Amino acid sequence: MGTESMKILICDDSILARSQMKDLLAEIGAYEIIEAKNGDEAVELYKENKPQIAFLDIVMPEKNGIDAVTELVQFDKDAKIVMASSIGNSKYLKEALQAGAVDFIQKPVDEDHLRDILDKYLGGR
Repeated sequence: MGTESMKILICDDSILARSQMKDLLAEIGAYEIIEAKNGDEAVELYKENKPQIAFLDIVMPEKNGIDAVTELVQFDKDAKIVMASSIGNSKYLKEALQAGAVDFIQKPVDEDHLRDILDKYLGGR
């Protein structure tokens, strides 16, 4: 599967964080990017688009990232969900992983770390 046919969901309540992630992904490859601004929207868009991987912020209005992960894993047990957060709180990280997230990436997102995550979960594109 070429990168142009891969869908990636980015969910963050910060438009700046979403924009930065989109820019990094554009540098890495031509992905179809789906954007959500809260957990409710992320769940809805994930179900509609079935992306190969999703990046979710932890702390968001309406539905936080941990609740969204729980719901997404119930919908798709094979979901590849990576938590992206500037909060380096191990309690949140542990909760997210227990809820079904596969990994964690620190914001601001480092391009090399993002590449590593994509290689690991998308099979090297």
